[in-house]
Amino acid sequence: MAIKDGDTIKISYTGTLDDGTVFDSSENHDAPLEFTVGAGQVISGFDEAVKGMEVGEEKTFRIEAADAYGEPNPAMTQTVPKSMLQCDTEITAGMTIVVGTADGQQMPAKITEVTDETLTLDMNHPLAGKALTFSITVVEA
Repeated sequence: MAIKDGDTIKISYTGTLDDGTVFDSSENHDAPLEFTVGAGQVISGFDEAVKGMEVGEEKTFRIEAADAYGEPNPAMTQTVPKSMLQCDTEITAGMTIVVGTADGQQMPAKITEVTDETLTLDMNHPLAGKALTFSITVVEA
């Protein structure tokens, strides 16, 4: 039976970037990925790609950045005083830290620049601006 909105399915998958780098795979998790199609539990491009598939079917598809994690948002990059970060380790560009937001949530931020007085933090999703290619197999529907 073809997969449709509202179906709960399980898939095995490998996700790669355009340069061939594997950014995620179900092999790195304890179980296949389970989600309800159309419920917004996965990126929209992924949700759309599984519709019409059947158990045992394999598929490889590409999701452009706009339908994955979007394009990088310049508003998600901030320069802050270095004194705001209370850390005992040496801070270097390229490090990822966890920062608290005004509403109490925590999110990862990549340090993109360090000066004597400031840090530039990029809080965009690490896959923002990147097209994603997935190879999937429907395990259960």
